[in-house]
This record gives sequence, structure tokens and C-alpha cells, in this order.
Amino acid sequence: MRTTATVLVYSDDASKREQVRLAAGRRPAADVPEVRYLECATLPAVLRTLKEHRVDVCVLDGETAPAGGMGVCRQLKDEVFRCPPVLLLIGRPQDAWLATWSRADAAVTHPVDPVALAGALAGLLRQRQSVDA
Repeated sequence: MRTTATVLVYSDDASKREQVRLAAGRRPAADVPEVRYLECATLPAVLRTLKEHRVDVCVLDGETAPAGGMGVCRQLKDEVFRCPPVLLLIGRPQDAWLATWSRADAAVTHPVDPVALAGALAGLLRQRQSVDA
């Protein structure tokens, strides 16, 4: 197991990025590595970060404008070789079908529930570890 994992957090709202960091914490579960966060506020920054860094999981805000997390997720799944798993923040439970359309690996509703977010993030980190093993 690697000692650290890198999580990209995409939102045009700095407070939402902070909420994700605080809710998931440095270690979302005891059996996953410590997390290092990379924050992005624009789609070009997301694409550049994925090109320049090894990212283990992406957390995308579905409400970001002008490039919403759902569309960004679908684009990443189409264009990024070995795209990391994606956790999508959705505005309401009824938007889960849109998360499926975007090919997100997991979704949680906003406002962020720390237990749900940490659990979903830990699950995706475990998934990524099993692929890398």
C-alpha cells in the first residue's frame, strides 16, 4: 500500500473545496493511505493537474459553472487514459441518474455529509489500490 493518495477536488467555490477536505479529512478510513488534496477551480486546471500529477480519485462538484462536474466527469472518462475513479457531488438525491449518465463511480449529495463523503472516498481509494496492485 502506498503511504499517500492524491485526491483532486474540483469546484468553482472555494468553500465547497474546503468542505470536502474537512469532511473527508487526512485519512478517510484506517485502511487507506493518508490523502493529499489538489484543488482546481476551472476545467483547464483539472486537465493540467491530471496531466502533471498521479491522481488517485477526483471529487467533482456537479454545481460548478460554467463546466459542471457531471459534464467534466463524462469528458474525463472519454478523454483521460486510465481515468481515476470519480466521486460526484450532486445537489439532490434525484440527480443520481445524472451521475450515472456522467459515468461517475460514486455520488454523494451536497451539503456534504462527512460520514457519507469519507465512506465513498475511502471506497474509491480501495478500488484504486486494487487496480494498482
